[in-house]
Amino acid sequence: MTQHPSLLAQFRSFCYQNNTTDFETAVAYFAVFGGMGWSVDMSRPLEVLIEEKVLNNYRYIHGDLTKITHSKATYHAMLTAIASGDRREHSAFKRVNIGREEGEEVIDFLIKDGFLVFDKSVEKPMDEKDGNSDKFLFVLPFMRFWFAVISPTYKSIKEGDYDEVKARWLGLKSSFTSLIYHQLLLELIQLSYKEEFEGDPIVSIGAYYDKNVEIDILAKRKSGAMLAGICKYGKQKANKTELTKLKAQCAEAQLEVEHFVVFSKNKFSSEFKKSKSPNVRLLSLRNLSRLMDNVSEVDLIESTNKKY
Repeated sequence: MTQHPSLLAQFRSFCYQNNTTDFETAVAYFAVFGGMGWSVDMSRPLEVLIEEKVLNNYRYIHGDLTKITHSKATYHAMLTAIASGDRREHSAFKRVNIGREEGEEVIDFLIKDGFLVFDKSVEKPMDEKDGNSDKFLFVLPFMRFWFAVISPTYKSIKEGDYDEVKARWLGLKSSFTSLIYHQLLLELIQLSYKEEFEGDPIVSIGAYYDKNVEIDILAKRKSGAMLAGICKYGKQKANKTELTKLKAQCAEAQLEVEHFVVFSKNKFSSEFKKSKSPNVRLLSLRNLSRLMDNVSEVDLIESTNKKY
């Protein structure tokens, strides 16, 4: 199976190529154009660039994609189901109205051809009957954007009418970057704990999910010791209740966790900062922006994609 550049490698390449220093802006534009190697002028509105680079070039981009998917409607429908749904295999099969055997064949093709990778729960539930359907991630952020926003509205786009696609993007835009933040946060956690966990490193990191519980972040170390985390993207500051909720989730999933992380896009209450214990780490946008530090030409990923 082809080894794809990590999301962090793609992000650092994007930041270097487009000479950006503002983290939130970089994530917003990366969530749309990431992985394609296109030059993006982030001083211009995102919606203007989407129209110029994507909508006006729909026929060409669509043509390139169909060479990979062999123009099979089922492949496109599956990608759209994953891009715009909860990313679960079972949910995608249901939305495409396809049986398990045929659905798994489609998924195998989409993984083999570099569209998707598995996003499995880091730890299996204690009771097998509580297991849940696997999730997927898109290898390239742009492909997630295309199949969530562009592909479902292709008929009107082909006719030169962009009203439908603009309305669809407006409905998805506010929450579209959350998955990118989450993936980058996993990278940050591995970096942040590298020295502290020296000798007992993190060997797997992702999320935990079963039929009853979903934990945003779960990391497992070589010894089996675990770290769990929760992510808050709202406008309010995070407080102690977030940590209480996270610990309750871990207890319900019967996970013995030693370290906890709380990420808040909009900082933390003073009370929470004063009361946290040594095994709790609070991370914010300021910490995440470290992932852009010292980007240079060595971070640039050479791309063979057509430039738009």
